[in-house]
Parts: sequence; structure tokens; C-alpha cells
Amino acid sequence: MARKFAPILKMAAGHHGGRANALEMSENSHAVADLSNVSADRLLSVMTRCVFNAGFNWKVIDAKWDGFEAAFEGFDPGKLAFFGEEMLDRLVSDERIVRNGQKIRATLENAKFVADVEAKEGGFGNFLANWPADDQLGLMAALNKRGSRLGGATGAYFLRFVGWDAWIASSHVCAALVREGVLDKPQATSKRDLTALQTAINAYHDDSGLPRAQISRLLAMSIG
Repeated sequence: MARKFAPILKMAAGHHGGRANALEMSENSHAVADLSNVSADRLLSVMTRCVFNAGFNWKVIDAKWDGFEAAFEGFDPGKLAFFGEEMLDRLVSDERIVRNGQKIRATLENAKFVADVEAKEGGFGNFLANWPADDQLGLMAALNKRGSRLGGATGAYFLRFVGWDAWIASSHVCAALVREGVLDKPQATSKRDLTALQTAINAYHDDSGLPRAQISRLLAMSIG
């Protein structure tokens, strides 16, 4: 049976001041019309921010972000990929950033990933823009395999914050999908559950015409 999104939107509207207000609140402020126009250094910057956000207080990362931009030399992927090993020792003692050695190394490895896609696959922005919008799991798997520390929620948040139309498997989203009979429990970590989540959001998109990121947020808002 085809899934209908109208009842979910109605619940979100009931919790958040009406339909118009719920739709406005749920818009993805990070959305980008054409990711192929976004430069590789900005994509790597967002990627790095998401890697460092994982497990840290986001406000700490925000407060230091100008220092990150300076320390990583504007996140030029070609420069970081070429000089990465030489820069590593300096970066792990650089007080302008959070000095987490594993995440610093991950950033340098991700610079190689981005630089390689730039050189061989028509640009990292094109790589993201041309990935089928209904296959977020496939794109997340590619990021996890080819990049460093980009698995799970980190990959999803990177896609959302960089402007890709991404859903987030948050606890509220999953709770809403339990209510809708999509999931058995309010979390989605297994391949089976994530596939069910993606299939449902794609169905809601087909029914409503709303972006998948907005559907994800409205699902969360429908909880309360």
C-alpha cells in the first residue's frame, strides 16, 4: 500500500502552530540548488566539521572554527593531500584546533579522498550532485568506504549540512516510523532497518513532493 504523508504533516502541524508554520520550521536551511557549483575546499570544510562534531560539544567546535580554517589552510584538498604527513605533527600541537590526533589524521585522509575525486571523477561537487536522490544509503556507504570516519550519523550529517537532500535517522524520526509501522524499535542501525527507513521516506517524498530532508524533520516534529 502506498504511504501517505498528509497524516504525518497534520500531526507535526498540531504540535508546531499549524501547517504553514510546521512547513517553514522544517525547511532545510542548508539546501543547495546545485552542489556541482560548490568548491572542493568548502565541501572538505563541512566534512571536517562533521567529523570533529562527532562526540564533541558542537559549540566548542563552532567557537574554534576560524582557527580550524587557518590551521588547515582553507581546506584546500590538493595541498592537504600533498603535504598531509608533513603537516600532521604540527597540527596535533596546534592550539587553534581541537587536538585530536585521530580526527586530524582523518581530515588529511579525507583531503586525499576529495582530491582524488576532484582529479578523476569530475569534481567532488559533481560526485554528490549526480548521486541518485533516492539512494542515500548507497552514498553513505561510498563515503564510509572511501573516506575516513564518515560512517553512520557523521556521513548523514555531512550530507545534510553540505546541502544534499538528506534524511537523518534521529531518535525522533525513528520513533515516528515505529508509530507508522515502518520500524520495530526507535532506532535504525542495521541495514534492514535503514533500508526500511529509506524506502518509507522515498515513498513519502513521492506522495507529498516535499524534499527528503524536510520529510525527515517533519517526522521528528510529529512526535511533539
